[in-house]
Amino acid sequence: METSIRLGTRGSVLALAQAQLVADLVEGAEIVAIKTDPATGGAAGDKGRFVRGIEQALLAGEVDLGVHSAKDLPSELPDELRLAGVPTREDPADAYVGDASSLDDVVEGARIGTSSLRRRAQLLAVRPDLEVVDLRGNVDTRLRRLADGDFDGVVLAGAGLRRLGREGEIAFRFEPEAMTPAAGQGALALETRRDDESSSRAAAGISDASALIELTAERAAVRDLDATCRTPVGVHAGLADGRLRADAFVGLPDGSEWVRDALEGDPGDPVALGRELARRLLSAGARDVLERAGSMA
Repeated sequence: METSIRLGTRGSVLALAQAQLVADLVEGAEIVAIKTDPATGGAAGDKGRFVRGIEQALLAGEVDLGVHSAKDLPSELPDELRLAGVPTREDPADAYVGDASSLDDVVEGARIGTSSLRRRAQLLAVRPDLEVVDLRGNVDTRLRRLADGDFDGVVLAGAGLRRLGREGEIAFRFEPEAMTPAAGQGALALETRRDDESSSRAAAGISDASALIELTAERAAVRDLDATCRTPVGVHAGLADGRLRADAFVGLPDGSEWVRDALEGDPGDPVALGRELARRLLSAGARDVLERAGSMA
């Protein structure tokens, strides 16, 4: 009997829903929830500890494919591992949940919850009157706190809400040009061991060419910017009509300074587009902004 492919994932409701999307595409796949020891995996709020836990399971041969939210996957992977596939991407836009039809419609001084420095910076860059408050926890926890009246609104990844069947709670979505998403937002990344040809073929077989091109451009830009999860950076690439457009934002957490740029290029070389976008941002002063943002965070 042919051995099924074991999909390693986090154990959260959203992570399991995402892994199920992959399992539905890979015949006979088995989902394996990876538990991360908080005592050794990293600080609270460090999503990288979940990635590392899955990678350790891959390297130990306990799972065959790691299923990650692509925005959590570091630019540099262990030498023994590789990014083997990217399934069809969900809408990468950020979404607002609350009583408003647009950001302009949000009441003055509203208390907005988000766990993301990137979202904080872009909200305050446009609406410095807002009170943007740190909000952590899973999607259900964040929405429950909104319902309890702790916040006037919350900003989340629209993709997560859709994958959990809660799309109806989205009041409005932010266009990527207005709030640039995190690199990889809305995409799933499938990671395998370099020497595991069978799992690599399975991942490649369900990979979407457009999603892979977009993610490749975004990751190239983030890598050259040397950005981390503690710096407010957004990079979004979109493929349409045979052209690849990439938007980027780098700012301070308080929204007082930022750099934006956008670039179109050949989808046949997404790495070159991402690197050129990063070069332009750095030439415009993004390095200084990133360094000060890191110290503020």
